[in-house]
Amino acid sequence: MIYEKNKIIFLFIICFIINISFAKAEEIKLVKCVDGDTATFLIDQKETKVRFLAVDTPETKHPTKGEEPFGKEASNFTCNSLKKANKIEIEYDQNSEKKDKYDRALGWIFIDDNLLQSKLVENGLAKVAYLYDDYKYTSELQKLEKQAKKDKVGIWGDYKEDYTKIYITIGIILIVIIYCIIDKKYHKKTLYKMKRKTKKQLNKEIEKMIEKKSKY
Repeated sequence: MIYEKNKIIFLFIICFIINISFAKAEEIKLVKCVDGDTATFLIDQKETKVRFLAVDTPETKHPTKGEEPFGKEASNFTCNSLKKANKIEIEYDQNSEKKDKYDRALGWIFIDDNLLQSKLVENGLAKVAYLYDDYKYTSELQKLEKQAKKDKVGIWGDYKEDYTKIYITIGIILIVIIYCIIDKKYHKKTLYKMKRKTKKQLNKEIEKMIEKKSKY
């Protein structure tokens, strides 16, 4: 009994420590800018490349895509914001991996207590992307993205709402309704034919029986 109680307390302490380690923002220093959604920072006295969590900015030096519209603007915005900052912090999300497949750290970046990802999305310089779980600030980013689309800011300048999925859904519903109506009518027609055929056959059998009786 005492062992089980101690075990529960131990697990609770471990979970508490893990949550604190992820939730607490850690102060870091800029080493160099990379692009709109990536930068290198000094974290625990070690140079670490960080990919900003949950956003994707237009490319500037992509090997196949090349330079995309608003790529430079996003890169300049991030770099200027980081260079002018009095305080930069990183916060790791407990629902995210701490590193991506390229060995870059993943985190929320705060500049003087303001979330950099939010600023990028708000100014139409980043899309909300790479959501593999329910991250801490996802809903905030999605609201800002919705507004940026509405205001046609930055990358959303020529944005038009895509209703393709809605049209497809309506089309499927209509097809199902039409099929059900036709199928119902078909079944009624078939049932009526079967009734007539059965009645006709029954009358024939009765007539045969009457003829046999009359012979005898």
